[in-house]
Amino acid sequence: MNGFLAFILWLSLLGILHSYFFYPLLLRWLARGKKPNQLTFTTADSWPQVSIIMSAYNEQAVIREKMESLLQLNYPKGKLQLYIGSDCSNDQTNVIISGYAAQNAHLHFFPFPERRGKPGVINQLTDMAIEEWGQGAEHIFIITDASVMMDSHCAQALARHFKNPKIDIVDAHMVHVGMKEEGISQAEDEYISSEVQLKHREGVVWGKMIGPFGGCFALRANRFSKVPPNFLVDDFFLTMKVFEQGGNAINDLEATCREPVSHEIKEEFRRKARISAGNFQNLMAFPHLWWPPVRPLAFAFFSHKVLRWLGPFFILLILLTSGLLALGGNLFYTLLFSVMVAIVIMLPLLDVLFNSLGLNLLPLRGARYFIMMNLALLQGFINFIKGIRSNVWEPTKRDRPS
Repeated sequence: MNGFLAFILWLSLLGILHSYFFYPLLLRWLARGKKPNQLTFTTADSWPQVSIIMSAYNEQAVIREKMESLLQLNYPKGKLQLYIGSDCSNDQTNVIISGYAAQNAHLHFFPFPERRGKPGVINQLTDMAIEEWGQGAEHIFIITDASVMMDSHCAQALARHFKNPKIDIVDAHMVHVGMKEEGISQAEDEYISSEVQLKHREGVVWGKMIGPFGGCFALRANRFSKVPPNFLVDDFFLTMKVFEQGGNAINDLEATCREPVSHEIKEEFRRKARISAGNFQNLMAFPHLWWPPVRPLAFAFFSHKVLRWLGPFFILLILLTSGLLALGGNLFYTLLFSVMVAIVIMLPLLDVLFNSLGLNLLPLRGARYFIMMNLALLQGFINFIKGIRSNVWEPTKRDRPS
């Protein structure tokens, strides 16, 4: 019995260590000396048609800045169109966008009268763009969120890679702004920054970046697939459908865009739990892409995503098995159980206590963030098991930097 418990413990520990440490180290080693895609459009080329696709819901706090961000994009004249849909917003979003649409002929605004969720809006907007510009390989969609501000060169930096016929998705480089000591923003930024590098290396090594961040990414119109009405994580779904068709996905670190990072742990928990439920939808929808994990795509999918999504179960198993083994008097497992209790319970509680006293220690905040992230994964799994009937959700509240 003890042997079986020890096997489960070490297997669970290996799952966590591989996803968070060994796999990133392996990618760093494999990416040494490799260059990103070099077959790109230049100023002498005829650039592809770009349709920017954006769904907005009650975004009055950010929509003016977003519209200015879109209108100042540098891209060949006549080659850029904006398709924006309001998902039945009931604040000033529609009024603000309508004002911009009246002054810009390339901005097409559709205020939908009933809520349908972001994927539903994107499905309809892409239909409209395809009707106007076709669904060929030279028509590029850039799908972006209202809270993400694209730098002026971002559209060109994304679109340039589509000269390479093997590339079908290009993710932007998300830069977080507005970090504060007292919230979880610094821990979130550390995690996202490491994810950016990991996704970039996946693209460099295998051409198989395992899902964009979703706030701003480009894909060929002929590779676009309709997102099912109840799917929560549309960007990951679209990437997996591209992989099913034999396409590649990369990240461009020069295609920068900016988004305020979340400070409130409750807001971030809600967002991550929603994403987690969507992750398990994708896990069940694409088992043939991650199992068995022997091909490059399957190995990357399994290492980067599947093992992380199973993280909360690994943590619970390590706690349970080390606790049971510690009852037998084994000093090593007693120490391991004590360390796990400290990480899962004591460090987050210490962070709450210190935070109430005005003290913000990044290592403690990082431990609390890690546990929160895994609790959100667990909550997302529970929501997935209960059944997801709608992809309609409220946007995360984020502070704009002053």
